[in-house]
Amino acid sequence: MIQFLLNQELRSEHALDPNLTVLNYLRDHVGKPGTKEGCASGDCGACTVVVGELQTDDAGREHIRYRSLNSCLTFVSSLHGKQLISVEDLKHKGELHSVQKAMVECHGSQCGFCTPGFVMSLFALQKNSDAPDQHKAHEALAGNLCRCTGYRPILEAAEQSCCAKKPDQFDANETQTIARLKAIAPTDIGELNSGDKRCLVPLTVADLADLYDAYPQARLLAGGTDLALEVTQFHRTLPVMIYVGNVAEMKRIERFDDRLEIGAATALSDCYEALKSEYPDFGELLQRFASLQIRNQGTLGGNIGNASPIGDSPPLLIALGAQIVLCKGETRRTLALEDYFIDYRVTARQESEFIEKIIVPRASVEQLFRAYKVSKRLDDDISAVCAAFNLRLENGVVADARVAFGGMAAIPKRANSCETALIGSPFNSATVERACAALAEDFTPLSDFRASKEYRLLSAQNLLRKYFIELQTPHIETRVTAYV
Repeated sequence: MIQFLLNQELRSEHALDPNLTVLNYLRDHVGKPGTKEGCASGDCGACTVVVGELQTDDAGREHIRYRSLNSCLTFVSSLHGKQLISVEDLKHKGELHSVQKAMVECHGSQCGFCTPGFVMSLFALQKNSDAPDQHKAHEALAGNLCRCTGYRPILEAAEQSCCAKKPDQFDANETQTIARLKAIAPTDIGELNSGDKRCLVPLTVADLADLYDAYPQARLLAGGTDLALEVTQFHRTLPVMIYVGNVAEMKRIERFDDRLEIGAATALSDCYEALKSEYPDFGELLQRFASLQIRNQGTLGGNIGNASPIGDSPPLLIALGAQIVLCKGETRRTLALEDYFIDYRVTARQESEFIEKIIVPRASVEQLFRAYKVSKRLDDDISAVCAAFNLRLENGVVADARVAFGGMAAIPKRANSCETALIGSPFNSATVERACAALAEDFTPLSDFRASKEYRLLSAQNLLRKYFIELQTPHIETRVTAYV
């Protein structure tokens, strides 16, 4: 059985199909059709809902953290122990919520189909920000598409509702909601079971290891932003899933003198501050990783584990010399991330083995790390080419080089010939041109609808040239803003 709050209503579910998304649960099972399906792939934001989770801050104070999510990519099992809020829950005692009023008064709704998703993104923005600036408003709404092109009044609604926000019923009920969430906090392995399909929800790494050993055919569910597409887009059935999002040990970020250890189930939005503080370019690129809804849901371990050749984080992590800790039963092994990827969607992971954490070296003053993403759109788009450069110079000579690319091969991969051309040579334009030529030895990219092979190779070479120019003229700050 799993339990969660549907606004303030306790829901206990045990016989639901684990393949059921929150979107379809709301529309078909509880009669809340305000949440809309626009794409079923997490691209349009019409299905946006908000999930509340009980959190404790550094001072020991309990509060509820509200996050916007794409309900079309969220399986119901991931709600265990949380609060689900949909657009129907905002109106209170016959009065519209302040974000709804702002949308009306600023004429933010046109055809109206996308409006519930915008309202929920605004609600989450209001809950998480005091007087948000334009950047935060754009970030919060970047995952919501308006096909009537009504963005200006929607941004005005964001300013009106969030910059002078007033307490609402969720603030008034916070103490009660915290008590109810504490009362349903999971204490044992949860499960949804429809007979022929099941999803198990462990609470510890040890439980996860035991379950995965018992069900090696199970699919691990973290954020689900990739896995859910098998159900919503390809109409496949997932007979057994194990949801890792309630394993607290795998959602921690621990700082040591020489490294960060990031739990594999840590949401990308939670990784942002830690990685940005060490590597500003990593932080900037994460803000271009899909939408805020996806970053609130997708995990760093999932972005690695699905072994996509165009995943944004692996090239950066490889260039930084990151490692992963793989767990199987009571056995753990540490592997350089670059050795995890073997071939297209083929990895070094063994049966019943899972990524427990990612180890990222902390930044040093000698490192010259930059990251670049080339895509057709600036925001919310998949890379055509993703590049990361990490050089160390001594007296103007390249003493060490780690160069990695995504989108250039069947796996995220280091550019070994390029690195060889750089190491031991003066860091000047002649060396850079030799290294650019060497990239043609490292990669034979494919052509697809994102870019031709010729474009990809030329882009990779030009990104290396861009890296060199920026280091010579550090006032230029256009690092991760490249797009087609």
